[in-house]
Amino acid sequence: MSNQQTQAEQRGEHILAVFDTAFGELLAADPAAFRVKFRKMAASAFAFYRGTACLFYSDVERERAGGPYLDDRTSRVWIHGDLHAENFGTYMDANGRLIFNVNDFDEAYVGPFTWDLKRFAASVALIGYTKALSDEKITELVRTYAGAYRERIHALATGAKNDEVPPFTLETAEGPLLDALRDARSLTRFGLLDSMTEIRDFERRFTAGGGSIELDAATRYKVLAAFDGYLETLPESSLSRPDSYRVKDVVGRRGIGIGSAGLPSYNILLEGNSDALENDVVIYMKQGQTPAVSRHITDEQVRSYFHHEGHRTVISQRALQAHADPWLGWTELDGSGQLVAEVSPYAVDLDWSDIDDPAEIAAVVADLGRATATMHAAADDQSGHSLVPFSTERAIDAVIAADEDGFADLLVDFAHSYGARARADHQIFVDLFRNGRIPGL
Repeated sequence: MSNQQTQAEQRGEHILAVFDTAFGELLAADPAAFRVKFRKMAASAFAFYRGTACLFYSDVERERAGGPYLDDRTSRVWIHGDLHAENFGTYMDANGRLIFNVNDFDEAYVGPFTWDLKRFAASVALIGYTKALSDEKITELVRTYAGAYRERIHALATGAKNDEVPPFTLETAEGPLLDALRDARSLTRFGLLDSMTEIRDFERRFTAGGGSIELDAATRYKVLAAFDGYLETLPESSLSRPDSYRVKDVVGRRGIGIGSAGLPSYNILLEGNSDALENDVVIYMKQGQTPAVSRHITDEQVRSYFHHEGHRTVISQRALQAHADPWLGWTELDGSGQLVAEVSPYAVDLDWSDIDDPAEIAAVVADLGRATATMHAAADDQSGHSLVPFSTERAIDAVIAADEDGFADLLVDFAHSYGARARADHQIFVDLFRNGRIPGL
């Protein structure tokens, strides 16, 4: 057996061990959902990378003990945890403004800020490879991202007010970011309701089928009891019209998406801000999952801060996202922490399929660098959380300033090496999967 084959076999065993830790219990509970998840991951190296934050962190953990740009403070910044080029999109904030920024906070935690940057940089290498860009071009893109991040962090650290560093909105965004915001603006609550519900006996109800599961009386009762617990976690400002929270209907949902396989979830239909049927609101309640990064952070103060994974997801999102969804809250169901949030009619993900011109890719990557910096700066002593009691932007700015030139080099080297690693891992994974080597499937 050649050395290369031996290395691939050893890596395959490592991948299986990491999967067992990350997915074992959920996979045993719902193998069919994981067959769907793994088929999606088999489609491309990027899809594989998206679904394997657990593998990524087992590989980068070696840096935790130190590494460039990490000190006592920059090793414990609120991070997104799964920052890749497709985890950006639109949302409507609590002030009714459409914003383009990071979305999906299921993996958020407190850890080294460079882990977010490395995860994003490697995703740029993978997207660049699928678009047949040269290594030199990929290097340029990662440098563009690093430069935009550095510039925005410095501006925030040296006192730029938020109105000097505006969010990406319909007024300020350009290119594909503006396209996503315009697409979001064309969507309506009525369109969302039409796709999920119908009016029966003068009241709106969920439509049968289409992935929804009717609940038995006992489950329905438990979900409604958990809903009552959720109401206690909402900020006072959200509770201005008590009728908004009148429950009209509840259904179960199958776990969907690459990250949600096997997780039970529920949709709840609420009255909304008026008696009119077109203002009804759909919220979802889903079991919070253990974030991949948390297995590699040993800080007891961080670990003990969260009641459960639903609480962690919500606290993280409120910290990282200015003016978060007013319906965002948490609760418990069957002893498991649950995340509750609106099924937003205004969510549009950044679509990379039509972004092919290198200049346009570079402009988007620069904007995402700025968005990353703004996110890292949002969650610190100003956000009211005792877990990160210092100015993150000033701490990050100081460590980068100490070795300005090495910052982009670090991300470029990592992007190329880990991009190649992920492409090789994808091939190993496909062979394991198609040959029946993944236990439980």
